[in-house]
Amino acid sequence: MGAKGKVKKLKNETVHEEEVEVKGNTSNTMSESRQKARGHVQQLQRLQEKDPEFYQFLKEHDKELLEFDDDMDEDVESDMNDETQEDEETDAQDIKHLTTAAEKGDKNSKHVITSAMVDSWFNAIREGAKLGAVRSLMKAFRAACHYGDDGDDESSTKLNIMSSSVFNKIMLFVLSEMDGILRALLKLPPSGGKKETITDLMSAKQWKNYSHLVKSYFGNALHVLNQMTDTEMISFTLKRLRYSSIFLAAFPSLLRRYIKVVIHFWGTGGGALPVVSFLFIRDLCIRLGSDCLDECFKGMYKAYVLNCQFVNATKLQHIQFLGNCVTELLGVDLPVAYQHAFVFIRQLAMILREALTMKTKEAFRKVYEWKYMNCLELWTGAICAYSSESDFMPLAYPLTQIISGVARLVPTARYFPLRLRCVRMLNRIAASSGAFIPVSLLLLDMLEMKELNRPPTGGVGKAVDLRTILKVSKPTLKTRAFQEACVFSVVEELAEHLAHWSYSVAFFELSFIPAVRLRSFCKSTKIERFRREMRQLIRQIEANGDFTNKKRTLVSFLPNDPAAASFLEDEKKTGASPLSQYVATLQERSRQRNDSLMESSVLVGANSSVFGSKISENDDDDDTRNEDGTAAFSSSWLPGIDSKTKLPKEEEKKKKKKRRKVPQEEAAFDEDVVEDLVLSSDDDEDEDTFSPGPDDEAESVSPKQKSKKRKPSAESSKKKFQCHAKKSKKRKKAN
Repeated sequence: MGAKGKVKKLKNETVHEEEVEVKGNTSNTMSESRQKARGHVQQLQRLQEKDPEFYQFLKEHDKELLEFDDDMDEDVESDMNDETQEDEETDAQDIKHLTTAAEKGDKNSKHVITSAMVDSWFNAIREGAKLGAVRSLMKAFRAACHYGDDGDDESSTKLNIMSSSVFNKIMLFVLSEMDGILRALLKLPPSGGKKETITDLMSAKQWKNYSHLVKSYFGNALHVLNQMTDTEMISFTLKRLRYSSIFLAAFPSLLRRYIKVVIHFWGTGGGALPVVSFLFIRDLCIRLGSDCLDECFKGMYKAYVLNCQFVNATKLQHIQFLGNCVTELLGVDLPVAYQHAFVFIRQLAMILREALTMKTKEAFRKVYEWKYMNCLELWTGAICAYSSESDFMPLAYPLTQIISGVARLVPTARYFPLRLRCVRMLNRIAASSGAFIPVSLLLLDMLEMKELNRPPTGGVGKAVDLRTILKVSKPTLKTRAFQEACVFSVVEELAEHLAHWSYSVAFFELSFIPAVRLRSFCKSTKIERFRREMRQLIRQIEANGDFTNKKRTLVSFLPNDPAAASFLEDEKKTGASPLSQYVATLQERSRQRNDSLMESSVLVGANSSVFGSKISENDDDDDTRNEDGTAAFSSSWLPGIDSKTKLPKEEEKKKKKKRRKVPQEEAAFDEDVVEDLVLSSDDDEDEDTFSPGPDDEAESVSPKQKSKKRKPSAESSKKKFQCHAKKSKKRKKAN
């Protein structure tokens, strides 16, 4: 008997055994079926020992027969009582097709999924949710998600996707309807659920019968998410998976992988993808609780740190959006969030302590960089958001101490932008917590530095955006634009600080020292526009002092009386103090100045900076969901190897631009590298701060400009050429 004859005989025996099993008692237990599978495996092992040549032939031409045990385990997990006659006929046709293919020696033969087949499954599911159609659809879904994978196992699937229209139809239907199908099979409510719901369900009979469908759905969806390149497809897939995210409580390994992938989309995605990803993570934390809270907190904080290492005008809003998302997630469970916040703030404090004790350029560099400053901004926003909660209020004091230490670490004019950022954070904490923070000393010390009291020798200069830099170059210090930006910023922050306490019964005493030092600055400076600015602020401080003193003469309580807290409470609600009105005009002026500094009105992440109502409305409307899905899955995209060649030209151009931007961002980030640390008095202009060198550029300078400036000039190259020519003449004479 030839090898093909043996294959046919072995196939017929397998078919006969399965027919007997189907016609017999369908209530056989899972253990009996597995024993039969093990017996078949032992039969194949004996065949390998007796006839190795035939076994090698099977291995080359019919690998599926040798992996019978895996297929048997999958089939045993289904509920045989719910199998319909239609499902039995389909399985018999599949076995007959495979037998015919093996006889012909065609090892690559597979079922080709057509649009008619998919429609028949859809109709069968909609009419009665037949299990056979659901199983066939899930097999097609797996084939669609794994289309074009490297090293695709022939025995792993019997179906093949040949067109993008079939792929789109399968993906759209499965993602839109699978949540309802699974909930109906598992007898769950149509929506919602908590971790306890799945915990109780795992001991039920229907979970044992249909859990493999749930795992297949999430596993294959995760695989195709890693292959997708279109943000609309990824967004729609995550939207639909979010409704079934409660099932991930039963699969911890899948849960961890989903958290990792979705956090990556949240940090790096464009358009609406960061919003959808965040809503997915937030739902997981609310529904699953402690199972994913720790991992989500750590993962999102790490992703935030990786995305805030470089800041410019276009990336600033995206970083603010990421920080708002982290703050929102912390509110899911404040006691758990406090533990993580305490650890992360303590890390920042240890970095600052190392800089204060070691006083090396490496230690200073760890503090005076964007990554560290944006982390301070993040925790400032979190404490301000939950300042009324008892869980987060204890963190306000250590964070205030860290920010004050950072502001005073290197007290030089080149780091005015960094100090102003620290002052803004302190003002926010003081306004939210109601605690007094001596911010005015940090601002008044800036006015006394010589760079703001001497006439500008560097010309007018370019406008300086203090929000997007941490330090400025030495030539920029001498420009008129930098001096104006610093003085106006000091006036705005000092006015905001005093306006917050403009309704305090002790305002006159609190504002006395700032008013004296401002008058001193007006006398010392020779720049008339700065004098006008300071005189106006002094007049507002004096007017506010008269405003509070008139009210104070009418009260009879002592300063330490608790009734002092309600002093001018009604006026504070209406903003009637002179300083509050003055701050409103300063904020409007600052907003106009910042808008004029923007390079473009379109910001990265502008569409995703606001999330909430629009997304929820879309999720509640089934018609809108279907429209979004039809728009997303309407291209010729297919997962796997072939998708790389089918990418649109626009996406390829975007990828090339991103690759070019990566080294540029790294170069811009390296601008903060500290090489020479010199701490001395302000008398020596060249040694007032630590910097890469006398010719280093501000952080706003693009990497291209830096590369141009690093090129040798014509004179230097000419000198090198002449020197080289002289050396060659000397060598000739010596010879």
